[in-house]
Amino acid sequence: MKQIQPDIWETEVENPAAGLYTHAYLLLRDDGNVLFYNTSHIDEIERMAALGGVARQYLSHRDELGDSLNTVAERFGADLGGHVRELEEFSRFRRPTILFERREMHLGNIEVIPTPGHSPGSTCFYVSPPHGKRYLFTGDTLWFSGNKVLEAAFLGNSDFDAYVKSLETLRTLEPDFVISSATGGHGGYSDIAPGEWPGLVDHALERLMARQSNIGG
Repeated sequence: MKQIQPDIWETEVENPAAGLYTHAYLLLRDDGNVLFYNTSHIDEIERMAALGGVARQYLSHRDELGDSLNTVAERFGADLGGHVRELEEFSRFRRPTILFERREMHLGNIEVIPTPGHSPGSTCFYVSPPHGKRYLFTGDTLWFSGNKVLEAAFLGNSDFDAYVKSLETLRTLEPDFVISSATGGHGGYSDIAPGEWPGLVDHALERLMARQSNIGG
C-alpha cells in the first residue's frame, strides 16, 4: 500500500480489463477506518490490519463487487455500504449492512451523495477530514481517463438524464482532492486547485452531452 495523503492509503493496482485499472483507498479514522471501493489483493487486505483494520467498506457501485468483500468482512468484521438500487447485485456476493438511499452524513464527516447515471446505484463520498483538505471519492461517475482528464464513464446501459443531474450536483462541491475508482492507467487521484473544480465538471458534462448528441444523430 502507498500513502497518498496523511490519512489515505492506496492499494496496489489491478487491471480487470484492457485499458482499465482500479485501486481501493483506506481512510484512517480514530473511530474506525473506512475502505472505499474494493481490492482483490489479499496481501493488501492483510496490510490494512497493520493500519488499524477496516470498520466499514463503502462501494460506489456494482462494478466493485467481488468475493473479497467477504474476506474484508471476515478479517475485520467490517460493515458494508452500498446503494439500495443495486441490492440484488450486491447480495450475490454480500448483502450490505448499510444501505444508501439519499444524501446524508455518515460518521460526522462523510457525506454520502447518490449520483445515478453510470449505474443506478452509483454513489460518491465527500469527506471533510480534521486536517482541512476535502476529499471527493467519485467512483466511476467521474474517472481519470488515459490522459488523466476527468470524464463521465457513460456506458450503453447508463442513464443520460440522471447522469447530467448527478454531475450538476457534484459541480456544487468544493473538493481539494479527487479519487476515482477506475482509471485509464495514469493514476486515480489528483489535487484540485481553488476554483478549478466547476470547470473540470463542465468539461465532463460537455463531453457527455457531445457523446449523446452523436449517438442521437
